Amino acid sequence: MVRTLLGATALGLLARAVWGVPAAMGAAPKGSRADRVNRSPQFRDGKFRNEHPSQSMPSGDMGDLLRRYREDKPRRKPSGPIPLVSPSAEAPADGLHITWYGHASALIEIEGSRVLFDPVWSDRVSPSALVGPKRLHPVPVPIDELPPLDAIVISHDHYDHLDLPTVRALLRTQRAPFVVPLGIGAHLERWRVPADRIVELDWEESTRAGALTLTATAAQHFSGRGLSRDGTLWASWVVAGPARRVFYSGDTGYFDGFATIGEKHGPFDAALVQIGAYDPMWPDIHMTPEEGVSTHMDVHAHVLIPVHWATFTLAPHAWAEPVDRLWREAKAQGVTLAVPKPGERVDIDNPPAVDGWWQTL
Repeated sequence: MVRTLLGATALGLLARAVWGVPAAMGAAPKGSRADRVNRSPQFRDGKFRNEHPSQSMPSGDMGDLLRRYREDKPRRKPSGPIPLVSPSAEAPADGLHITWYGHASALIEIEGSRVLFDPVWSDRVSPSALVGPKRLHPVPVPIDELPPLDAIVISHDHYDHLDLPTVRALLRTQRAPFVVPLGIGAHLERWRVPADRIVELDWEESTRAGALTLTATAAQHFSGRGLSRDGTLWASWVVAGPARRVFYSGDTGYFDGFATIGEKHGPFDAALVQIGAYDPMWPDIHMTPEEGVSTHMDVHAHVLIPVHWATFTLAPHAWAEPVDRLWREAKAQGVTLAVPKPGERVDIDNPPAVDGWWQTL
């Protein structure tokens, strides 16, 4: 009897862990979406490619990587609750404001228009609700309390940037289009996002969202939600209003394409730059904090706001190491830095001084 109960419990847990996984993995582009993929200059020999040869799989001693994960485990979580800020729902009628919700999720408000980047409201970044990296802090605002959006922009299709439950919630609570790199529309179609709410772009293609122009720009990364890889494109993004501009790096390694973006689309009032989840075993696809500062300078931005840290443990480094290194490098290079708490709205014309709030945790 005991064995039967244990077996039934194990099967129940397994069923819960895999429930919904096939849907979360999305779908491959077909029909006209596949035709656009095949015509892209970035798509060669059956896959999307970076501008420069890059290694997307970890290279090196896997045993050493696992050892570092085990030995550094206590340092990869804060010792106390990460402080949250409940943002005001009132939108400024002018100016430029940026709210970071944690990890790569951020709201950009330009002169009353709003763009939400890489929204992930789930507890785990995984196709399963029971396994995978879990949040280090709650989301600072319920998804149904977000203000009306003009666009929802996705940088690439990894689970920590494109989240099925969040997409479904936004489909119910918002009317904005999903603006995504080539191929990701197939995932959204499978999740029943209407075709008229999906805009797919290749690098250097643009679309309008209210008073804003959104342009997909180059990045150095990879894609994939299942066993197949690089069937959808990844991108950084330019958000341009009538008088203000913001750069969003997405996930990327450091490369000379940022200088090109700066020359073509800059200068920028602010840059949101990935600084976390780096490791010597994957140097081509995620930046170190020092490279994040270089990216900020390459694109000719004024205020640097770090993203892709503090929310999910995705690399062996300590949870706050990225921002400590970033702060040190920003001071050395004379870069204006703002490090908001999750949920804190930053006025780019009057950014708060860095106070080291994470250092007590």
